[in-house]
Amino acid sequence: MVRMLIGFVVQLVSNALGLIVASWILDDVTISGTAFVVAVVIFTVVYAIAQPVFTMWAVNVPALRGGVALVATLVGLIITSLVSDGLDIKGGVTWIAATVIVWIVSLLGVFVLPLIFLKKKAEERRA
Repeated sequence: MVRMLIGFVVQLVSNALGLIVASWILDDVTISGTAFVVAVVIFTVVYAIAQPVFTMWAVNVPALRGGVALVATLVGLIITSLVSDGLDIKGGVTWIAATVIVWIVSLLGVFVLPLIFLKKKAEERRA
């Protein structure tokens, strides 16, 4: 249970970083203050639900398997922008670019953040 909670928090922080980086890089991606926290939670929950569903659909179509995370990211962005006041994306190219940026940064975050956490824990044990 604790491992699942830690995994969810890591995914939440990674997604927040992905959305922040996308808003820094892309002029047509806007995130807003306190509503941003709600947007990150909505995005993370939608992504967590969408990815396994799309993975099940792609089981019989190998060519789709590689794009599951990207499609789940795009669906997460669309639903979050519709439901939340914390995220606004304008323009087709911006939607595609935001999807790729959020996906890459979130992916990196999911790998890097646990390593940072483990390093801190190891240093605490040594001290």
